Amino acid sequence: MIGVMGAGAFGTALAIALAKTGNPVTLWCRSAQQAKEMADLRVNTAYLPGAPLPESLDVTSDAGVLVTCDPLLVAVPLQQLRTALADMKKLSMPLVACCKGLELSTGLGATGILSDIRPDGVNALLTGPSFAADIAIGRPTALTLACTDSDVGAALQHRLTTPTLRLYRTTDTIGAELGGALKNVIAIACGAVIGAGLGDSARAATMTRGFAEMQRIGAIFGADTDTLAGLSGLGDLALTCTSDLSRNYRLGLSLGRGKPFDPTITVEGAATARAMMDIARQRHIDVPITQIVTRLLDGSTTVADAIETLMTRPLKEE
Repeated sequence: MIGVMGAGAFGTALAIALAKTGNPVTLWCRSAQQAKEMADLRVNTAYLPGAPLPESLDVTSDAGVLVTCDPLLVAVPLQQLRTALADMKKLSMPLVACCKGLELSTGLGATGILSDIRPDGVNALLTGPSFAADIAIGRPTALTLACTDSDVGAALQHRLTTPTLRLYRTTDTIGAELGGALKNVIAIACGAVIGAGLGDSARAATMTRGFAEMQRIGAIFGADTDTLAGLSGLGDLALTCTSDLSRNYRLGLSLGRGKPFDPTITVEGAATARAMMDIARQRHIDVPITQIVTRLLDGSTTVADAIETLMTRPLKEE
């Protein structure tokens, strides 16, 4: 039985897509009340209304059930990943992280956190350009499955691929998690550009230079350039920087317009920008867009000043 830990929009969507194939799937909710409501109504009214739960999808708040699942997809916000798995260090099945970002306290990505928690376990990452609503209603979606163990990765690829969810496999977990994390930072920048009324040309420039920044960081950490140019990097960047459905992009829009943003909405790019700035200072990495995003988030600069800073950087070859 496939298990999905986390009944937010993305976890629910993955559970629905996998269960539509007829496979038994268990979706774990932290809230017993939410689990009961979803089981009774057969829909996640809080996070994914309009997407009915298939019959083969069971919803529970009993974490003990998860020990019988193989594999277990962990779809909780990255900053909560370590806490969510604190009592599950002895789980032996493959864990597949379905979250993006860098941990504020350590700078680790999803697979790094899983390896920290469970050094002897086999861990993987599912990432790429996707919105929960698209996955839930069966719109064609392609994702990257990253696992350093190629045999386990191949088995997971076959187990988790559905008629509408196509997975491409890589052993480059570093590149996959950096792509998924850093594109959110660039999406905030692109949202700020559009929110400030600077236009599509400025957004295109921000995306392109943002991708160069992602590649520069990836090279330092040993990421494969092909991974960053694939679904988990460039593909996710294109989606997140151009759609109002992206929470990171919407945060950027609010920053650009000088308007408040709902603090209850999880925006992984904000924490990732701060974590990446700490790393960049320690390792002397040039990250101008990440630096600007961090300053916008902290309120220490304005969009107008940020653009002036970027436009007056020393001229150089591309």
